[in-house]
Amino acid sequence: MRIALVMENSQAAKNALVEQVLRQVVEPLGHTVDNYGMYTAEDDCQLTYVHAGLLASLLLTTGAADYVVTGCGTGEGAMLACNSFPGVLCGHLEDPADGYMFAQINDGNCVALPYAKDFGWGGERKLEMIFHQLFAYGHGNGYPKERVVPEQRNKKILDGVKAITYRPLIDILKDMDPAFVKNAVSGAHFAELFYPKCGDAEIAAFLRSLS
Repeated sequence: MRIALVMENSQAAKNALVEQVLRQVVEPLGHTVDNYGMYTAEDDCQLTYVHAGLLASLLLTTGAADYVVTGCGTGEGAMLACNSFPGVLCGHLEDPADGYMFAQINDGNCVALPYAKDFGWGGERKLEMIFHQLFAYGHGNGYPKERVVPEQRNKKILDGVKAITYRPLIDILKDMDPAFVKNAVSGAHFAELFYPKCGDAEIAAFLRSLS
């Protein structure tokens, strides 16, 4: 699984810490991590949590990533933004139990974490436990186990609803403020990480046309 890390501006100073912990947990499990920034609070490309939502949709819709880890101060804004775009099923995680149950019950493809709220001493240890519970035991296996059939059925129903209620991403991109979209994809390493893995030629061409 290719996991993308996306950080918005209020928590950008924690990027290196979050990346280190995420890699420490998921790489021994056979997953890879692409860090899309922000990398520091002083980056030229300043991302809001709304930009993070757009990036999550771009990465997941085009196949450039299989999973997105993002967040903000409370995690709420990033979760709301991510779920505003097609192709994203984002959960809000505050503790390891949230990580395990979101993976097993909801089987989503994106998570938003609170990187300021209740993030004090031992914050990196809490992240480690959340990431372990999220990625170490597979997805969609049900919790408790005897609930797996109805939970998988409900997930398919939700996927079907989302397929109806969201427009194609390319149409959304064309209707959005070009400056907003351009800013979202202006990160220092976006082009080198995204375009080689992007499976949607129309979206890739549209994004390139903004530069």
